Amino acid sequence: MPRIALATYDPGAQPGKDRDLPVLLSALTAAGADAVARPWDDPDVEWGAFDLVLLRSTWDYSWRTGEFLPWVERVGRATRIANPAAVVRWNSDKRYLGELAAAGVPVVPTRYLAPGETAELPSDRDFVVKPAFGAGARFAARYTPDEHATAVGHLARMHGEGLTAMVQPYAAGIDVGGERALQFFGGRLLHASRKRAVLAPGTAYDADKVAHPGLERWTATDAELAVARRALAAVPGAPELLYARVDLVDGADGRPQVMELELVEPNLFLFLHPESTREVVAAVLSAARR
Repeated sequence: MPRIALATYDPGAQPGKDRDLPVLLSALTAAGADAVARPWDDPDVEWGAFDLVLLRSTWDYSWRTGEFLPWVERVGRATRIANPAAVVRWNSDKRYLGELAAAGVPVVPTRYLAPGETAELPSDRDFVVKPAFGAGARFAARYTPDEHATAVGHLARMHGEGLTAMVQPYAAGIDVGGERALQFFGGRLLHASRKRAVLAPGTAYDADKVAHPGLERWTATDAELAVARRALAAVPGAPELLYARVDLVDGADGRPQVMELELVEPNLFLFLHPESTREVVAAVLSAARR
């Protein structure tokens, strides 16, 4: 009976937001696993006692990378962790988009501004500013060319916290075709979903945002699958990925391009795709038994 830990976050006094966690925990237990969910930063957990530590909703990692990434590497030395520690470290910094672009993968055009660098913001289109280490639209906002002063203040806040900023043209195609999430598990396409734009005009960068507005089932197109597979093939070292989510939007030419490649703790949306639970459980059990 494999021992499996699902690494999550500590919500404190608030209810947990991971709707997949109880579903996956119950399904793994029903399949014969000794499965538990534990906060990744719980100092009392002996992670090496598990056959597999599966990263799930470690959703506070992006503002605690100085703690989280060393923890991932420690766990990876003690037992099997999915995804592998090297993948998690690479994917936690969104400068990986530049590497994907260099490998010929169509991605949303991105410039990076490290602390101390001068901001050069678009004057002919809406644009997005967000941190290179971020999740759930944290510290992300959309601006018009008339809002440079506000955007500069946003950049100053991030730079003051030591964060590298990303500046991207706003992908207007998302207002028509939405953002599509292609979820892979065990190397195969599991299912796909679509959501509406997260960043509404005028929403402050430090406001709470709905991470997946208007989420619905989606059937991936051949073009979307091709881009997603190119992105996964470009991950350095061609590692074995237990799970991956490729988020796509339409570019100015109407063709899909990568918004983000989620290899750390992507939501699986099993509540939207309950039929996928069996396949996820089978892949997790296989990984735990290796």
